Amino acid sequence: MKTVTERFLRYVRFDTQSDENSEACPSTPKQKLLGAALVEEMKEMGIADARMDENGYVYGTVPGDPELPTIGLISHMDTSPDASGANIQARIVSYNGGDVCLNEEKGIFLRESEYACLQNHHGKHLIVTDGTTLLGADDKAGVAEIMTAAENLLHCGARHATLKIGFTPDEEIGRGADRFDLAHFGADYAYTVDGGAVGELEYENFNAASATVTVHGLNIHPGSAKDKMVNSQLIAMEFESLLPVQQRPEYTEGYEGFFHLLSIRGEVEHTQMQYILRDHDLEKFQEKKAVMTAAAEFLNRKYGAGTVELQMKDSYFNMKKCIEPCMYVVDRAIAAMEAVGIAPKVCPIRGGTDGARLSYEGLPCPNLFTGGENFHGRFEFIPVEDMELAVRLLTQLLAGF
Repeated sequence: MKTVTERFLRYVRFDTQSDENSEACPSTPKQKLLGAALVEEMKEMGIADARMDENGYVYGTVPGDPELPTIGLISHMDTSPDASGANIQARIVSYNGGDVCLNEEKGIFLRESEYACLQNHHGKHLIVTDGTTLLGADDKAGVAEIMTAAENLLHCGARHATLKIGFTPDEEIGRGADRFDLAHFGADYAYTVDGGAVGELEYENFNAASATVTVHGLNIHPGSAKDKMVNSQLIAMEFESLLPVQQRPEYTEGYEGFFHLLSIRGEVEHTQMQYILRDHDLEKFQEKKAVMTAAAEFLNRKYGAGTVELQMKDSYFNMKKCIEPCMYVVDRAIAAMEAVGIAPKVCPIRGGTDGARLSYEGLPCPNLFTGGENFHGRFEFIPVEDMELAVRLLTQLLAGF
């Protein structure tokens, strides 16, 4: 049997970044390379119905006692576009405090003074990068943990629930649940394994939307531009100035929502800005969309109709209202954590998961920890010991009846 660490180190060698500019599914064909490898591995383990569909979704079943619930475990195969996912140089370091040198040649260090979470991991073995790529623990750790728990169930010989496995593409660009085959999946309820530090259990997430702001200007030679030039870049800056400064990500925490400017590209005649909007409270979420609409309308009155175009699209909603009628799925996770010696930490997700969308589609799906820290960046890491705890939790969820 393979360890969760062996699996994880193999999976991160696959470059599976998704691409929000692609309309294909999966958005990058390289995600299917990992999917195919997972199907092959599942079949070798004895999961007879393992398959990958034409959209890159991977499914499999570990049969169990038909008198018990059928429980799903879901993770995503893609990694964030925020940092490179190619040629990941992962290694394991024994951590006893202080700073970790990730790359001596480039002078890159993982520092306790910058990442206080390191203080929680003294005495553990950390899987880190060389400081030039992300690691891919989000969410290949979840994939490795589910695969290892599945193998445990196949060999334990004890009574356990039927496990339905689902691995999705394109979660990082908000499309992971788009083509998930719920009818085929067949679980009574499920958990995404896509969280952070040990003990985290989440059934509340942001309401989320994306926004594209396009500003149209007019370029005139600067020597004769008086009363003629319309600089779209300056109007774009003015749009940003109309949004509340204290509702940026760097000033918010907990249940506080935000406007986040992801990118801005432009020149005098044309500027485009990409935003995401987030809030746990639906009313406040709608207010944020109204603020952006009002900003665009104000600038169009000031500079002329059509100067600013605003396009907004809802991405997902807070799954809390879908989970509250069936809190037994949360209670079961809490009981499983306590059974294996983990202190549960029920907290809101300052983000989203495939589970949010799936919960709205009728599959209750809270989120469980993987053990990873510093997702989406070059300083991502995960302790070996915490992945092993996650495997114990998942095994307990299925067998602890």
